[in-house]
Amino acid sequence: MENRRNFIKATTALSAGLFMPSIQANAQSAKPAAQLKTRTLGTGKNKIEVSSIGLGCMGMSYHRSFIPDKKYMVSLIHKGLDMGVTFFDTAEAYGPYRNEELVGEALGAKRKDIVLCTKFGFNIQAGKLAGTNSDPKHVREVVEQSLKRLKTDYIDLLYQHRVDPNVPVEDVAGTVKDLIKEGKVKHFGMSEANSESIRKAHAVQPLTALQSEYSLMTRQPENDVIKTCQELGIGFVPYSPLSRGFLSGYITENTKYNPANDNRPSLPRYQANAINANWVMIDTLKTFGDQRGLSAAQVALAWLLAQKPWIVPIPGTTKLAHLQENLWAMDYQFTPDELGQLTADLNKITIVGDRYSGQSAERVNK
Repeated sequence: MENRRNFIKATTALSAGLFMPSIQANAQSAKPAAQLKTRTLGTGKNKIEVSSIGLGCMGMSYHRSFIPDKKYMVSLIHKGLDMGVTFFDTAEAYGPYRNEELVGEALGAKRKDIVLCTKFGFNIQAGKLAGTNSDPKHVREVVEQSLKRLKTDYIDLLYQHRVDPNVPVEDVAGTVKDLIKEGKVKHFGMSEANSESIRKAHAVQPLTALQSEYSLMTRQPENDVIKTCQELGIGFVPYSPLSRGFLSGYITENTKYNPANDNRPSLPRYQANAINANWVMIDTLKTFGDQRGLSAAQVALAWLLAQKPWIVPIPGTTKLAHLQENLWAMDYQFTPDELGQLTADLNKITIVGDRYSGQSAERVNK
């Protein structure tokens, strides 16, 4: 417990140090956007170049207990642009709708400078998700609505949010293929799909990226879908690469959530007993990072980046200091011995608690 308190004090101090210089730098409005390292998702005519770390925007308006003032989140997205981020992720389901509206307001004027991603795949009734829906007619309706909210006339990367058991993935891929021909969509992706679904869809319309949960707490994609992506030339976009904040070290057994706008209270991995049992992961990352001037979150992100050159994580944040911290993770290069030893240490850790439960668990890996 003493180690935990010391860790939180140290990372809080780091954040305070990062915040002020970032604000001062961004006050110079005439300064051009920074250039970040880039990576390529997909192959051939289906490839896109993006910043090596993107920005997941969901938590700015959905599923993270509080909803920050919109103007500050617009400002945060603008600062991400100034720092060189070109890869931004949202979905109609986030809010619902609010997050697409936020992203559209923030990025409309910079549309040609970025890669904008959104998702379809749910029924939304009375402001709630009400099951999957990838019926081709519904997909077209969702795309039209998303285009309006995002203040654009095309979507760079359109994901099927969850595989719909009632609609063949070939039909979904065919619908997106038509939307690509019409110029409303540039590239196709899937989220939380298994290898079989990926192959079926890819045969109709080649995928540019698969987006699924992947972090040091959730390594199941290594068993199959990452291998499938490598075989087919599909990029991989890890969402929740910091495990919904846990790998930052800021979540403890005393963390309070608002269940009306946060899915973590229902997830087994975020119960107090699981948090305590899994804290060995934070200790391991901190031990490695302390010798190299890195935070636990930076080690976790750098490790993901080191797995494949076509992996592009999209950590989310509502804090400028954390955004800068996350982006600096791409600057760290492991030596082979370092990466091998850290991975061996991480492999010894048994994660306590499933990542999803109930209907959410039933919708993944389909």
